[in-house]
Amino acid sequence: MSESQQQAVEPRTPTKRGGGDPASRGRTTIADGVVEKIAGLAARDVVGVHAMGSGLARTLGAVRERVPGGGRGATATRGVKAEVGEVQTAVDLEIVVDYGVAIADVARSVRENVISAVERMTGLEVVEVNIAVSDVKLPDDADEEEEAEPRLH
Repeated sequence: MSESQQQAVEPRTPTKRGGGDPASRGRTTIADGVVEKIAGLAARDVVGVHAMGSGLARTLGAVRERVPGGGRGATATRGVKAEVGEVQTAVDLEIVVDYGVAIADVARSVRENVISAVERMTGLEVVEVNIAVSDVKLPDDADEEEEAEPRLH
């Protein structure tokens, strides 16, 4: 084999394109609504949380869900407001708790669950989770969602 043929057969080292870690080559932005959905679902998973949002918001949400195109996505974010920065986020929640639960314990569990879920899924640091308990669901209370049923069929 000639010398030129040997050079063609030798493996070439790939040329490295770009510099640095691939994770540093661009930006990832996360919308407020994404954090709101994650936080809302995480809060609902806690035992003692009956519903999210104020009574009026729940009633309007129940009506909106029955309208074609109203979407169920609004249910996940009802009672949740998030502010998202580049590396941090803050979440405000409005919850209704079941009667008889220790509200401080439920709030602590909600806060822990929300922080864990948001940080794990988004990589954002959760700087605060503010919780407003707007109502207590009594055992004999009918849900507002049931009351929102249309009277005429």
